[in-house]
Amino acid sequence: MSIRSLVLKASTVLVGAAAVLFIAAEPGGHIDIPKENWSFQGFFGHYDRAQLKRGFQIYSQVCSGCHSMNLMSYRNLQSIGFTEDEVKEIASKVQVQNEDPNDAGEMFERPGKPSDLFHPPFPNEQAARAANNGALPPDMSLLAKSRAGKGFGGYSGADYIHALLTGYGEPPADMKLNPGMNYNKFFKGHQIAMPQPLQDDSVTYADGTKATLDQESRDIATFLTWTAEGEMEQRKKTGLRAMLFLVVFTLLAYAAKRKVWKNIH
Repeated sequence: MSIRSLVLKASTVLVGAAAVLFIAAEPGGHIDIPKENWSFQGFFGHYDRAQLKRGFQIYSQVCSGCHSMNLMSYRNLQSIGFTEDEVKEIASKVQVQNEDPNDAGEMFERPGKPSDLFHPPFPNEQAARAANNGALPPDMSLLAKSRAGKGFGGYSGADYIHALLTGYGEPPADMKLNPGMNYNKFFKGHQIAMPQPLQDDSVTYADGTKATLDQESRDIATFLTWTAEGEMEQRKKTGLRAMLFLVVFTLLAYAAKRKVWKNIH
C-alpha cells in the first residue's frame, strides 16, 4: 500500500472519529434511559394479564385519540384475558366502513367486529398531521420494538416508553423551547411536540388499581410491548423445550459413546 493511500486512510479514520465525538458531545445526543423491572424480563418472564388489560384501557381512553394501531385486531385482545363476549362489546363501540356496499351500491358504516383492525383516529395521514400541527403521531403497533436501545444490555422499548411518559417537566432556565414544543428530559433534544398525555388519575382503572402517573406509564409500556411481541411467551416456551431436548440428547449421546468405546483401550 502506498504512503498516499495510508495517509488518506488515516485521515478518513480521524475524520470519522471526530464526527463520532462531535455527535456524542452534541446537546441531547446521548440520554441515559433508566432501566426498570418488568414481569416479562428474563428467560422465564411472562406478561401480567391484569397489567395488559390496564394498558389497553390507557390506550383506548387516552392514546387512541391520536395514535393508530394498524396491525392489531380486536380479537387479539382475547390473548390478554378478555372473553369473546367482552371483545365483541369492545369492537362494537366503534363504527367502521363495511367492506362491501349495500343493495343501493352505497358504502355504509357498521359497528365493529372482533375481526376488524383497531379503528384509526384519523382517515389518512394528511388529516392526522392537520390535527397535530403538522406532526404525525406514530402508529403504536410496533412502537416498543422500534424504541429499544441498541446493543447488548441496552434499554428496552418499555424502558423508553415509561421514561418518556414520566419525563415531562419545566425546562431549565437557560433553555428556550420552540413554539408548540414541550420539554422532556428523556427525549432526544429535550423538545417534543406531543403534550404530556398522562397525569395522575388520567383514568379510573376497572380493577381498582390506583392510577398514578408511574403506574399508568408502566401499564401502557407493558401493553405496547405485548402488541409488538405478542409471541414472546410462546417463543420462550419453545426455547426452553429446545434446551431441554439438547440436554437430554447430549446425555444420551455421551452414554452411547461410553458404551461403544468402553472395551477399546
